[in-house]
Amino acid sequence: MNHATHDHVLCGCSRRGFLAAAAGAPALAPSILGALRGKKKPAESRRIEPCGPASKYTPTVHLAFVRRKGDYGIRWPGAVYDGATALKTYRAGLEKAAANLGIKLAVRPQPIYSADEAAQWTAEAQAAKPDGLFVVLLDRQEHSWPTATQAAATGIPTVVFAPIGAAFTTNTAAFAKKTGTFVASTDDFSQAVYGLKMLKAGAKLRETRFIVIRGKERQDTEVNHLGTKLRYIPEPSFLEEYNKLPVNDEVLAIAAEYIHGARKKMTLGATEQDVINGVKSYIVARNILEREQGDAITMNCLGALGKSTVSLPCIAWSRMLDHGIPAACEADIGASVTHALVQYLFDRPGFQQDPVADTSKEALVGAHCTCPTRLNGFDQEPEPYYLTHHHGMRDAVPRPIWKVGQRATVAIIGGLNNPKLPPHMIISAGTVLDNVAVPPSGGCVVSVTLKLDGVESYLDYPGFHQIFFYGDYKKQLREYCQLFGLEARVV
Repeated sequence: MNHATHDHVLCGCSRRGFLAAAAGAPALAPSILGALRGKKKPAESRRIEPCGPASKYTPTVHLAFVRRKGDYGIRWPGAVYDGATALKTYRAGLEKAAANLGIKLAVRPQPIYSADEAAQWTAEAQAAKPDGLFVVLLDRQEHSWPTATQAAATGIPTVVFAPIGAAFTTNTAAFAKKTGTFVASTDDFSQAVYGLKMLKAGAKLRETRFIVIRGKERQDTEVNHLGTKLRYIPEPSFLEEYNKLPVNDEVLAIAAEYIHGARKKMTLGATEQDVINGVKSYIVARNILEREQGDAITMNCLGALGKSTVSLPCIAWSRMLDHGIPAACEADIGASVTHALVQYLFDRPGFQQDPVADTSKEALVGAHCTCPTRLNGFDQEPEPYYLTHHHGMRDAVPRPIWKVGQRATVAIIGGLNNPKLPPHMIISAGTVLDNVAVPPSGGCVVSVTLKLDGVESYLDYPGFHQIFFYGDYKKQLREYCQLFGLEARVV
C-alpha cells in the first residue's frame, strides 16, 4: 500500500482530492490578515525553550581506552591492527560527538595498561559519580574485558565499545543481558555515538522538570527509579491566567501562521476564533513553563477545562512538541516521561494516543486530538496538516497526515508507581497503514493506523497512551532499557 496506489479518505474526500482542494484554498483568513496589516511581527513572538534543571545540566561521562602496553604480537587483535591510529581516531571521534551532544567528556590521558590502573580508574569514577562510563577496548587480552566488567560493577551506566578484533562472543556473552550496560561489538562508530547519546538521555531525563497542572495543591516530587522531577501546580491557575490574557499581536500572528500553513481551512466547523483561543492556551502554557522553570509540561486538561468554554490545549501541546518541549495530555506521567525520552534519544516528537484495535486490518489505531506536525524531526519540515475541531466539537486542532508506508515505533513507560520494582517499557515497531477519517468514524480526530510487526492480537495490546513516532527504533529502545534498568517488553 502506498501514496501512488491508494486513496485515503480524509474528511469525506480522497487524499488526492484533499490535496487538490487545499491547493486552491485562500492563503489567509481575512480578519486576522486585516488585524496584522501594517504591523511588524512582535519581538515577543519567539520559539519556546526549556528553562528547567535539564536545560541547564551538562552530563558528564568518563572515558578510558584499554589495551596492553606492548606490541600485540600473535594474540588478538594481532600485529595487523594499528592500535595507535585506532586510539587517535576513536578519541577524536568521541570528543567531537560529545561536543555536539553537549556532554562533558573526562578522558583518561593514557590507556589503561594494567589491572591496577583499571581499579584506580573505576574507584575514581565511583567517587566522582559521573552520569556514565565509556570504555573503549583496543585489545582482547589480559585485563581488557575484566576492566569492562569492573566498570559495569560500579553501578554507573556503562557503555563498552569493542571494535572487531577486540572480542569473541565468549567475551561478550556475560554482557548480553547485563543490566546497566550497553556493548557495541562492531566497527560501526555510530553505535558508539548512540551509546553516548543514551548516557546523555538518561541524565537529561533524570534532571527534567515536568510542570504538572493537576489538583489544588503545589508540591514537588520525583518519578520512581527515573528521578524525573514533577512540580504540581493547581489546576485553577491555568484558567485564571487564560482569562486575563488579551488577544494581542503575538496571539494573532501565531494564529495566522496556523491558518496560512494549513492545507485545508476550518474543517468540521472550527472557526478562526477557535484557532485564536487555542493559541491563547499556548501562550498561557508557555508563561507557566517559564515562570515555574520547567523543561516540560502536562495537564489534567479535561478535568481542569472540560466543563469550561476555555480552549483545551491541543494546539498548545502540538506546538510545544514541534519545538522540542515534551508536552503530555491528561497529566499522564508515564506518557510524559516517554515523550521526553523519545525527544532526547531521537530528536523528534511523538504522538500520545488512545489505542484502538482494528480487527479487520489486524492493526492498531492510535487516536487523540493533539499531535505534532514535525514528525520527521525538529529541524525538518512539518507534515501536511489541516485544521479541524476536537472530537468534542470544540476548539481547533491541527491534524497532520501521517505518511503511508512510513516505519514507526510504539513505546510507553509503565510501572512507575512501585518504588521497589523497576519500571517497564512496552515497545513495538510497524508501518503506517492509513489515516482514519473522523468523521464518518468516531473518536479523536487524529487517528493513525499502524500494522505492527509480529503482533497477532490487537484486542489486548498492552498499555495506554502509548507514544507513536516516526522511525523503527525498537532495537535502540531495547538497548536503552538494558542500560538504565528498565524491563523491555517487546510486543
